Amino acid sequence: MSNIEKIRQQLASLAPESLEIVDESSKHAGHEGAKSGGHYQMTIVSRQFHGKTNMARHRMVYAALSVMMHKEIHALSIKAYTPEEF
Repeated sequence: MSNIEKIRQQLASLAPESLEIVDESSKHAGHEGAKSGGHYQMTIVSRQFHGKTNMARHRMVYAALSVMMHKEIHALSIKAYTPEEF
């Protein structure tokens, strides 16, 4: 199973209505930190973000991905929206 598939599984708890994940690891080849996991860019849309600050939304994503952080994921760029904002 690819890391993107694992990320999708872990984020299922947030019931995303839309989830786009881009693996940017190849752009960081040779970077010391890249040895500890991949670099990803994500856009996630979930009703669970309603009424939450951007920081709280990011914390929710990081909590859902906690088992992968610093192992399979080294860097993660997050854009988190409610369906109305998207």
